[in-house]
Amino acid sequence: MSDFYVNKVVIVTGGTEGIGKALVQALIAKGAKVATCGRNSDKLYALQAEYPSSPLHTVVADVSSENDCRHFIESTLKVFGGIDILINNAGISMRALLTELSTEVLHKVMNVNFFGAVYCTKYSLPSILERQGIIVGISSIAGYRGLPGRSGYSASKFALQGWLESVRTELLDSGVHVMWVCPGFTTSNIRQAALNEHGDPQGESPMDEEKMMSAEECGGHILDAIEKRKRTLVLTFTGKRTIFMNKFFPGLADKLVRKFFFKDGKLVR
Repeated sequence: MSDFYVNKVVIVTGGTEGIGKALVQALIAKGAKVATCGRNSDKLYALQAEYPSSPLHTVVADVSSENDCRHFIESTLKVFGGIDILINNAGISMRALLTELSTEVLHKVMNVNFFGAVYCTKYSLPSILERQGIIVGISSIAGYRGLPGRSGYSASKFALQGWLESVRTELLDSGVHVMWVCPGFTTSNIRQAALNEHGDPQGESPMDEEKMMSAEECGGHILDAIEKRKRTLVLTFTGKRTIFMNKFFPGLADKLVRKFFFKDGKLVR
């Protein structure tokens, strides 16, 4: 087994469930020093209790708050002395047609998915530059192809990828590596927690979660890609096919995506 992660300080935002939790668990197993944050103190406490003797630093933080992000990063620097890898994983989704949608939902999704990554990256950057580390954004196929009923989510992921590409180019000569990952449909809580048109959690998933890639498998692919310093990682055949179709046959992609997300003329929520 590679010792790439041994004693590296790795930040994972949103590490209490789904892909984030799988990343935290895998990183600890690989010998990393891990810092993670989440909004739910009980879930963070439970995670900390799983690893009482491991180098795990947890902080209650809402990544949509710049002050929370600054406190999280500063406390990580105080505890571990530096940052080698930042994985911007925290995210939220939404399901609503634009005709029904409150613009506050768009603000909330953008603040978590985009500005949360901006804040954490900005405050981590001096240490990452010093250590010639790695910045990662957990994006989505929705960052390559706009999805109906998920307009705010797609907008946030398009923004995240464009921003990371700009930052990557700015830092080309610095020794810092910047990459983004598009997991495709992966088992997680993101669909149950997706916001409806009023900004309330949907509470259910429209997808068959059992047929999706597990969070643990997804996390393993992500950590392998980070170690290999890949530019991007797109997971699942469906994800790769969607990007291919959208690039070369955009009109057909419109129709296929519409057919996938609408049943009998109604949005699949």
